[in-house]
Amino acid sequence: MSTAAATTVTEYVCADCGTLLTHSNPNTLQSMKEVHDQLCVVKRQKTRAAQMAAPPAPKPAAAGPAPAAVPKPSAAPQPAMPAPAAPAAGGGDGNTTISLTGSGTSYSKAEGPIDTGFKSKRQIAGQFRGINVWGPLDAPGQLGIWGTNVCVDFDICVADGACIEACPVNVYEWLETPGHPASEKKAFMAREKDCIFCLACENVCPPQAIKIFQKSG
Repeated sequence: MSTAAATTVTEYVCADCGTLLTHSNPNTLQSMKEVHDQLCVVKRQKTRAAQMAAPPAPKPAAAGPAPAAVPKPSAAPQPAMPAPAAPAAGGGDGNTTISLTGSGTSYSKAEGPIDTGFKSKRQIAGQFRGINVWGPLDAPGQLGIWGTNVCVDFDICVADGACIEACPVNVYEWLETPGHPASEKKAFMAREKDCIFCLACENVCPPQAIKIFQKSG
């Protein structure tokens, strides 16, 4: 009777990830162990963490003379302010007469060119003591509330609030308009000067009641 030769199985358990490797040939098992050590994810993570936790090697100090200290400049003394003049005797305001002498050629010129078309950009807004007072030029033939940059047509505004929610800089707020046929309140550009011209309110307005003028220059 023939008996089968007993086969010895050698095994290896990875201490990092717990993987079990078995083979009857010890040489083959050793090769499997080396390959596993190179590909083991847990072992590689531990090695990388140890490398990152290690303190960096100190850099050698550069040889050379130390830079000389630069002296700080002393603060310049502040000029003494002249004492206010004493009021004139007798309880009055003193002499208020101003003497205008000379030809005026010693004064510096005004900076910048003169805008000869300035008057065309303004209109008469009223009078004060018989003198015309000029103001910004309104958009002719337009309805609603018009500003310099942001314009809302109150006649078609339905007060859905889309512009108030879309504005990133909070230009609009509600304005009560009781009795208005379109809606009882309107979106009013209370902070028009904060407008960044993103056109978000103009794009979301259902009746297209908002118009934004692009900033020029």
